[in-house]
Amino acid sequence: MSGFRLLPAAVLLAAATMAATVTSSCGSGREEKNDTADSALTAMPLPDTLRVATLYSPSSYFLYREETMGYDYDLIMRMAADKGFAVNLEIAPSLSAAVEMLDSGQVDLIAYEVPVTAEYKEHVLACGPENITSQVLVQPKVKGRALISDVTQLAGRDVFVEAGSKYMARLENLNNEIGGGIRIHSVDREEMITEDLIDLVSRDSIPLTVVDSDIALVNKTYYPDLDISLQVSFPQRSQWGVSPHSKWLADSIDAWMGRKRTRDAQAVLLKRYFELSKATGRAALLDFKEGVASPFDDMFRRHCRDTRWDWRLVAALGWTESMFDASVVSWAGARGMMQIMPSTAKAYGLTADDVLDNDKSVATAVKILNDLDKSLASRVPDPDERARFVMAAYNSGLAHILDAIALAGKHGLNPQKWEGNVAPALMMKSKPEYYNDPVCKNGYFNGRQTIDHVSRVFAFYNKCCEKVKK
Repeated sequence: MSGFRLLPAAVLLAAATMAATVTSSCGSGREEKNDTADSALTAMPLPDTLRVATLYSPSSYFLYREETMGYDYDLIMRMAADKGFAVNLEIAPSLSAAVEMLDSGQVDLIAYEVPVTAEYKEHVLACGPENITSQVLVQPKVKGRALISDVTQLAGRDVFVEAGSKYMARLENLNNEIGGGIRIHSVDREEMITEDLIDLVSRDSIPLTVVDSDIALVNKTYYPDLDISLQVSFPQRSQWGVSPHSKWLADSIDAWMGRKRTRDAQAVLLKRYFELSKATGRAALLDFKEGVASPFDDMFRRHCRDTRWDWRLVAALGWTESMFDASVVSWAGARGMMQIMPSTAKAYGLTADDVLDNDKSVATAVKILNDLDKSLASRVPDPDERARFVMAAYNSGLAHILDAIALAGKHGLNPQKWEGNVAPALMMKSKPEYYNDPVCKNGYFNGRQTIDHVSRVFAFYNKCCEKVKK
């Protein structure tokens, strides 16, 4: 469990709205209709500092390219900015631990999806954003549509789920309900977790799996070729939670959630985390006709001239990040040909608009690569091998790569080799038993995209070396 950290009341918001499975709701049953909602609050004022527990997860709270992100994190920080209080954030290792922290008075609020069930009712008063989930079938689209549209069609089908999970229990019950025939395959959690199974469906390595709809929504942003529309269970409601003795705080949060401005901001966050594609381009490699890697070869050469970097490798990074398209804006807000985050641009003396200039974007990317190289030099002495670590850190942020190096060393892998060693250690960071390990300082991360990123950078680079002169 991490120590308390005082965080600023600020939040980065992207643009648009989402038609959604996650909606705002007032736990007290009252929804305010306009910005006069605050007048309906109880007399007890909000504290100067709110003590908040959350959990690492793909949607609630995580680090990406050294920026703190997450739907629940962004929403509570938006409230802090609106209401003028600071947030003392504690990262709990599990939901049960977060409930214990609330029960003991260690925190005031759990900003995470707590199931609204009898199990938690005695300890948690639901409030804030409401999340309605159900278990859904994950299946590949065939000619743009799902083949299975009714649970009875699962008879005779193979479905893979984690052994001993709630998904297996639901499938076993469903199998009885439809008269049998579902071929249920259990997968050892030590070998694979939910996100792994979703990836295998996308790769056609397994035909079907079952997951919660919120997990499915997040992962569909990486795998647009999947269909997650078929529900196989009853819906389950979850919300943030406060102590049953703090109804005044629940009422305050609910009143804030009822404001139109809050609902508009929430819609933006829903789109950002549950709808905007996180998949990276998978266009074929360029053919390098006439010995040219890109329209910007001279620019890459110039900025790499006095560095250790082969300009063709930096060009490969630009291709992988944006396919040399300066207009690309990622779901996380990275911009320009080299996909530089706003906070990173600021740290290197650029405005968000500066990174749209290709020359400034490439120059800054080379500086970032140099700094990452220096940070990793003592841990990965071989410069050629270290280049893979640097490209990984450019994509994920250095913090997650340092965690993966530490995990590799702890679990008998070579912390100085990427392929087959630190790369699979990075994959470990999607499992709680690893991202909660004391050697892992930066929590949850889905490493699959970063591993794919490194592979595509070097595939482009190796092909480029065959066809384009240095």
